[in-house]
Amino acid sequence: MKRFLLSTLAAAIPFFSGCNKAQEQTQTERSSAAVHVQTVERKSRAATEEVVGTVRPKLSAVIGAKVSGRIEQMLVVPGQLVKRGELLATIDAREIQAQLDQAVAIRQQAESDLQRATSLLGQKILSPSEFDAAQSKFRVADAALKQAETMLGYTKINAPFDGVITRKLADVGDLVGDPTTPNKPLLQMENPDTLRLEADVPEALIGNVKLGDKLAVRIAAVTSEIEGTVAEMSPTADSNSRTYLVKLDLPGATGLRSGQFGRVLVPVGEASAIRIPAAAVIQRGQMELVFVVVGNHAQMRLVKTGSRVGDEVELVSGLNSGELVVTENASGLVDGQPVTIKP
Repeated sequence: MKRFLLSTLAAAIPFFSGCNKAQEQTQTERSSAAVHVQTVERKSRAATEEVVGTVRPKLSAVIGAKVSGRIEQMLVVPGQLVKRGELLATIDAREIQAQLDQAVAIRQQAESDLQRATSLLGQKILSPSEFDAAQSKFRVADAALKQAETMLGYTKINAPFDGVITRKLADVGDLVGDPTTPNKPLLQMENPDTLRLEADVPEALIGNVKLGDKLAVRIAAVTSEIEGTVAEMSPTADSNSRTYLVKLDLPGATGLRSGQFGRVLVPVGEASAIRIPAAAVIQRGQMELVFVVVGNHAQMRLVKTGSRVGDEVELVSGLNSGELVVTENASGLVDGQPVTIKP
């Protein structure tokens, strides 16, 4: 009986062994993945150093009052968009209106006196010197009237340009133009459509920057790099920090706002490094890895990335030039998995 069982098992082992090999072969064929690859190359780029800066409005204003009086109306609040010439606030104009009425009366009297002097001069009753005095009196009265009209216009505070109100520094009832607090500001506003990055460039790098240069700028709130144009450069260094103030005009970009922190990339030479598409790098915890194709199989490699250049990323270590790196859907692969390369 034992001999029969042993014979039966010995006959069955090759059968099951063959079945397992067939299953393994089928499973291997099914797990084969088609992938896109790219040959790893070493590429050159401009070497840069980052200089920190702040996004500021190109056009901003602190709005004050030219005449004294109490604020009668405050028609705007911070965050409100305004158009050029729009009324922002008014100042009590009763005192200035009284001065204007007085100037109107004086001018009318001076005009009547001048007309009478002109008639008498024609009749040769009035001397030329007396006529000149009447004419001068009229001119003084006319100038005083224009001055009063101008001062009355200053009681209405208008927006100097299109923009947004950023701060309100006074309110209804506040006294402005008081001799004890001259030039007290009422409002602050800026134009959010024209922004620039202001950066203090060290003297070691200022020789690499010129007016009109286009430099890459990185803003945390903006997803991609933007290009700034050097519009202004301070000709002298700050005596304390030994830096030069450089202002770069920025194009409009989603998420770009005044006051944001940014970095400008100042070119300092040329550098070369291995670069691969950023999509090829897989992040697993603290590890960065890629898959390369070796002998029609996916091979996992640990890498260390460096700077990002557009849609590509530089590799400090992990790959060599000439290898084939998987560029799409690499996260679904496993080490040693069979692959076929898509054309």
